[in-house]
Amino acid sequence: MYYKSAVEGVVRVDPSRFSEDLKKVVTEELRRNYENRVIDQLGRVIAIQSIKNIEDGIIIHGDGAAFHNVTFNVVHYLPETNDLIEGEIKDIAKFGAFVDFGPFEGMIHISQTMDDFVSFSKEGTLLGKDSKKVLKVKDKVRARIIAVSIKNTQEPKIGMTMRQPYLGKSEWLDDIRKVESKAN
Repeated sequence: MYYKSAVEGVVRVDPSRFSEDLKKVVTEELRRNYENRVIDQLGRVIAIQSIKNIEDGIIIHGDGAAFHNVTFNVVHYLPETNDLIEGEIKDIAKFGAFVDFGPFEGMIHISQTMDDFVSFSKEGTLLGKDSKKVLKVKDKVRARIIAVSIKNTQEPKIGMTMRQPYLGKSEWLDDIRKVESKAN
């Protein structure tokens, strides 16, 4: 889910930048240190929206830089269990599919791709034995997040499923809609 949150942090301003506008320098440093990064408790920071407060800086002995406590607003995406996502299959492996859904990439285990016995084909696709459904790279899908771990911010792990009603590949969902409209 996307959020707007107030965050407190410390910004280091190098002595070579003391003559520049403080707000401009702090904004640049915040963007460099936060934007497009995964941060525990926040998820992926999309943008620094505004700076609310910059306190007077403290110069640390031996460094010479000024360190400012800063309060600022960020827009961020924090994946949560039960969120619905729409994304694109980026890779298929023997054990499942990797889905890019904007701020993150998640994984759907092979057993969670469809209600069928699923196998990995020679062509690099996932194939349903009875349904003959095929899942391949670049397919558009809808999935539900069932597990989230972003403690390791370098390698966040997001598990997903498509084995619930109205989830799956876009074409599969279109087929369900056609059957339902005929029934009504």
